[in-house]
Amino acid sequence: MAPIAVGDTLPDGMVAYFDEEDQLQQASIHSLAAGKKVVLFGVPGAFTPTCSLKHVPGFIENGDVLKAKGIDDILLISVNDPFVMKAWAKTYPENKHVKFLADGSAAYTHALGLELDLSEKGLGIRSKRFSLLVDDLKVKAANVESSGEFTVSGAEDILKAL
Repeated sequence: MAPIAVGDTLPDGMVAYFDEEDQLQQASIHSLAAGKKVVLFGVPGAFTPTCSLKHVPGFIENGDVLKAKGIDDILLISVNDPFVMKAWAKTYPENKHVKFLADGSAAYTHALGLELDLSEKGLGIRSKRFSLLVDDLKVKAANVESSGEFTVSGAEDILKAL
């Protein structure tokens, strides 16, 4: 399957997350993104070095700027279970805008065409590192990293596309 690209419609699929009342929720990506301008970014795994120290912090630090430029929501997705994503989110007490979404079975990541097989590292199927700028379900920018890289999918790259 070809990876999602500029001009494509964001596929629908289910994700899980904990809401503000600490209740486990399931939602479709379309219910989270339809009629909105969103950033959807994906990482290979919670608590991993590049994801935790560079990728996620960039979106947290630039959250207010992204919102000021018209972004309604910043959605982080990872192939982890919702309990891991909840624990990971708690390590960023300064976070005001990034919603941590779980794609536990990698079904949504597969629908995006962005799965990454890290079985040789003991991690199984994960997500490629990416960021998408989406306006009412239409992809306006698609920044997908080569394996092991972090050069095109950061918050700064999304800001350049706005």
